Amino acid sequence: MKNATFRQLRVFSEVARHLSFARAAEVLHLSPPAVTMQVKELEGHVGLPLFERNGRQVALTTAGEYMLVYARKVLATLKDAEDAAARLQRLEAGQLTIGMVSTAKYFLPRLLADFKHEHEGVEIRLAVGNREQLVKMLQGNEVDIAIMGRPPTELATRAEPFAAHPHVFVAATDHPLLKVGHPTVESLRPYGFILRERGSGTRAAMEKFLEKSRMEPRVVMEMTSNETIKQAVMAGMGISFLSLHTIGLELQNGLIATLDVEGTPVVRAWNVVHNLSKLLSPAAEAFRYFMLERAEGFLADKYGPLLRLTSIA
Repeated sequence: MKNATFRQLRVFSEVARHLSFARAAEVLHLSPPAVTMQVKELEGHVGLPLFERNGRQVALTTAGEYMLVYARKVLATLKDAEDAAARLQRLEAGQLTIGMVSTAKYFLPRLLADFKHEHEGVEIRLAVGNREQLVKMLQGNEVDIAIMGRPPTELATRAEPFAAHPHVFVAATDHPLLKVGHPTVESLRPYGFILRERGSGTRAAMEKFLEKSRMEPRVVMEMTSNETIKQAVMAGMGISFLSLHTIGLELQNGLIATLDVEGTPVVRAWNVVHNLSKLLSPAAEAFRYFMLERAEGFLADKYGPLLRLTSIA
């Protein structure tokens, strides 16, 4: 292993993240043969295969799983050294890796564009996943900062709320419950639910809310995509529970409706989160301050009017 290079470790880590040589090549701006060559050279240094390949299917071997732990530690240490050097020079430059839950994709890219315009020397990388996946990224030092709802309790992190995050029950525009002024939680019981997967913050928020009424939803579908859930709801296949920040276009165009269920909206907070053990680079600190100072106003301007299109104002 002493002859392995940081480049090989980076390539290996990226292939392991996506379990795809082609996707890793795309992210790293390399050709697929170059990625394959780097992995083969690393396997030569280790003396064991790191991946099992079955057609287009790629999986880590046992040796690969062990090596990934150490590769990530080495890369995280190198990143810390780079951040320390940047702090000494007080440079807002270099790479900034931001993790976000998938629901944040409806507003974060616009904020990132504004941040990038003000900090042109910063190269931004995004890592997207559900809450459970994001916690693992924070734990493995794979991201500098995370944008998420409920912060992790299993890690020592600094979580700073920057905006309100309302969640609502949604249904097709001809759903019978829309004729009820303020339906109770109990009135939801006969209807099928289309929900996010377990491990997502949205799913956890709904389950906590329903727990108070001892209501167990009848789940007819589980999906990892907010977009697919919205399409299924609009088609009348069931009701759902979603972030208000995911249904802006649908509400504005009258394609989906919110159910004014008693006790809703369920308002959580958006948080900017980082490991307490991690010293933030100047670029990461700049992004943290940017989110705390600018994100709340942006979300209020963009989504405030939506409250008037629902019955939750």
